[in-house]
Amino acid sequence: MTQPPIPRADSSADPTLESLRCPCGGGEVYGACCGRLHGRFAADGTLAAPTAEALMRSRYSAFALASSGGLPRADEYLLATWAPETRPAQLALDGPADESGDDVHWLRLDVESTSGGGPFDDAGTVTFTAHFRTPAGRRAQHETSRFVRRSGVWLYRDGEVG
Repeated sequence: MTQPPIPRADSSADPTLESLRCPCGGGEVYGACCGRLHGRFAADGTLAAPTAEALMRSRYSAFALASSGGLPRADEYLLATWAPETRPAQLALDGPADESGDDVHWLRLDVESTSGGGPFDDAGTVTFTAHFRTPAGRRAQHETSRFVRRSGVWLYRDGEVG
């Protein structure tokens, strides 16, 4: 089954985020970390994560910034970085005052392990815990995500939540 093309985001993140700490927890400011990947995609559709872990961190940042309204069209970035064979037709993200009434605040990402996923690999896994808060309290999602590299581009394939 052929997937429809993914539209390219026409706007990058809020420019005031560039000098703030990146949501992925990698220790860099957003503009020098995930902001480079989000901005490049917004500018010309290029997916440029050098490793599976970098892609996973940029996807976490897209989710986190979408929930605060800081990354317009985060859904387009997330869909574009998803392998076509497992990509959903659309993605509903938690955003500020979304229609579900849920208010999700992503708090922290802890990368626990990686396997493969380097610049010379074609597959890799990243195990992580994403911490978040909702009106019901603090929560955490533990996941092992699988990634594939095709034509030099890292893509999220799927994950096991546990």
